[in-house]
Amino acid sequence: MADGQSVAKRHGVGVAAEEDPGRHRATSPVHEMPDVEDDKAPRRSKRVASLDVFRGLAVALMILVDGAGGEWPVIGHAPWNGCNLADFAMPFFLFIVGMAIPLSLKRIPDRGRAVRRVILRTVKLLFWGILLQGGYSHAPDDLAYGVDMKHIRWCGILQRIALAYLVVAVIEIATKDARVQDQSSSGFSIFRLYLSQWIVACCILLIYLSLVYGIYVPDWEFRVRNVDSPNYGKVLTVTCGTRGNTSPPCNAVGYIDRKVLGINHLYQKPAWRRHWACTDVSPHEGPFKKDAPAWCASPFEPEGLLSSFSAVLSTVIGVHYGHVLVHMKSHMDRLKQWLAMGIALLVLGIILHFSHAIPLNKQLYSFSYICVTAGAAGIVFSILYFLVDVLNLRYIFEPLRWIGMNAMLVYVMAAAGIFEGFLNGWYYDGTNNTLVYWVRKHVFVGVWHSTRVGILFYVLVAQILLWALVAGLFHRAGIYWKL
Repeated sequence: MADGQSVAKRHGVGVAAEEDPGRHRATSPVHEMPDVEDDKAPRRSKRVASLDVFRGLAVALMILVDGAGGEWPVIGHAPWNGCNLADFAMPFFLFIVGMAIPLSLKRIPDRGRAVRRVILRTVKLLFWGILLQGGYSHAPDDLAYGVDMKHIRWCGILQRIALAYLVVAVIEIATKDARVQDQSSSGFSIFRLYLSQWIVACCILLIYLSLVYGIYVPDWEFRVRNVDSPNYGKVLTVTCGTRGNTSPPCNAVGYIDRKVLGINHLYQKPAWRRHWACTDVSPHEGPFKKDAPAWCASPFEPEGLLSSFSAVLSTVIGVHYGHVLVHMKSHMDRLKQWLAMGIALLVLGIILHFSHAIPLNKQLYSFSYICVTAGAAGIVFSILYFLVDVLNLRYIFEPLRWIGMNAMLVYVMAAAGIFEGFLNGWYYDGTNNTLVYWVRKHVFVGVWHSTRVGILFYVLVAQILLWALVAGLFHRAGIYWKL
């Protein structure tokens, strides 16, 4: 995902190999990629196939929750506290970005060159993020293009990844010691080697918690922009006057975004519209209750500033997994380290949530949410590593690996809906009579006689499987869309 834009050939420049440092090969079969990071040692290195599979899984998960989450609430984002399937997508991406950082930067000994590369990638991610989620394109269903700069959305998925990547990559470059890069380690010695990074992570956590629980949130106003709301166009007041509150309307995360970004630049349809206080059909989206509180129709940025600051911790944990891969050469030693940390984080997050100390909350990117999702990411990756890189059962996961090796292409075309938006631009006798609409209605919904089941199979087959095959063809041709 973080490897986004310029197209590169397998035997050309620009392919960043995420290789296993412990398994260098003299030859380069189809599943290997040339290492072009080290100009002085142009040797071949075997890619960590499970990392590509995991990246592909994360992209497929995002397509699934975006396409079918509306019909299947258990797939979509939790309205507020809690953690549904969709709430794992973003932390999985950040974990993968973090894990790839030590692998991609390991073979760039020059710090200045590494920093320039990181800044360039960050700028590209920000550009694509604002273009895809800023509001210019409303694909795939609405044939409307262009955005009023007074209401452009500055934050989004790629923007959050860009921020996390920039912060963690710069920390990695600034703190890494060339003398220990190829040093074998075990157990807690890896934590000692990168102690400065964990100190920075603890500072980030302390600052986040201090702001969330220490900032005073006053009353605030907003103008309703949702045309479906009976209060459309009215200015409503939300009563807060509190400190340390983590409820939807009065949390410090939303307050900072309203003050810094401006309320007009926030996401207009947050998941809390499906909150039980807002609609009788919760967790489905439906008409607001007559006595629904004002904040139900207000904007909120799920990828805002303070929550993105906290999200950096997911990437830091991913970097640790990458360090384990770099320094430990034994499969079993790696798996023991990864699984132990993953299980510990998962248990800690669950305890924090069910003890009501810190609830799981994706919108706030709470500490318990970091622990649960990063722990789950570590466990899932460990399983994939064992199956793909240890048992060599990679052919079972080939479609996901193809997606993972061309993640930016699949994300832009499928998850962001650009390809369907292009198809919808060619309609017959009305904008609702498009090829996408016809296929969805007659080939999937009509066959299953169920909108919920039909939409689910449409996403699985016409989006995920289709683009996996397209990515496979690109892989066979040696073409990759990279940043």
